[in-house]
Amino acid sequence: MRYALVVPAAGSGRRFGASVLRKQYEPLAGATVIEHALAPFLADARCHRVVVAIAVDDGAWPQVAARCAARAACPIVAVTGGAERAESVQRSLAALQAGLAGDEWVLVHDAARPCVSRAEIDALVAAALPHPVGGLLAVPVADTLKRAATGGGSQVERTEPREGLWRALTPQMFRLGPLARSLAAAHGAQRKPTDEAQAMEWQGELPLLVAGDARNIKVTTPADLVLAEALLQARDGVGRST
Repeated sequence: MRYALVVPAAGSGRRFGASVLRKQYEPLAGATVIEHALAPFLADARCHRVVVAIAVDDGAWPQVAARCAARAACPIVAVTGGAERAESVQRSLAALQAGLAGDEWVLVHDAARPCVSRAEIDALVAAALPHPVGGLLAVPVADTLKRAATGGGSQVERTEPREGLWRALTPQMFRLGPLARSLAAAHGAQRKPTDEAQAMEWQGELPLLVAGDARNIKVTTPADLVLAEALLQARDGVGRST
């Protein structure tokens, strides 16, 4: 089994605050967020190609790419991403379609998820490989969910049942052809999926939920960086960033 990796990394990081860096390039435990996100895939012999979708004005990627290439056994290429995540993934898939068959497996992973583990990747591949659609890492919702009153504000309208609800993580794993067609159909219908699984769902497909690790967090705020560093330190013993 082999797979290609797609990493959408063209976002502006608006929620990250006033930093001049996009969040994937923030320093984290001696490297950057995206380097940690890529590391377990670059060490996986099954990963035979990596496509990273970057912003047109991204000047930080070349240096990061050079460091990643030094320890990668597969080619890493960059494409210009789009304004939305789905568009960045579409452009990445188009680059892959130039040389790969439609039944090749593709894993899509967030550039801002630096704590993904090799064990999670292995679990996803093992579970999704025999599945007719593919699957995604996810964790069951543990917190009580409150719906705010219509119109916003801080008043509770009701408590939502959490039974059967999962929080989607990445990577998500689908075959190249069906995923490309699902994203193209969403684009043609002017719909914006928030992840690849949703685009597949809109085509009537039922992806497999694969239990992931709650420590596989997404960095969206400066506080998340502190938590991510603590998680990496506990798991891998990496040194503190300076």
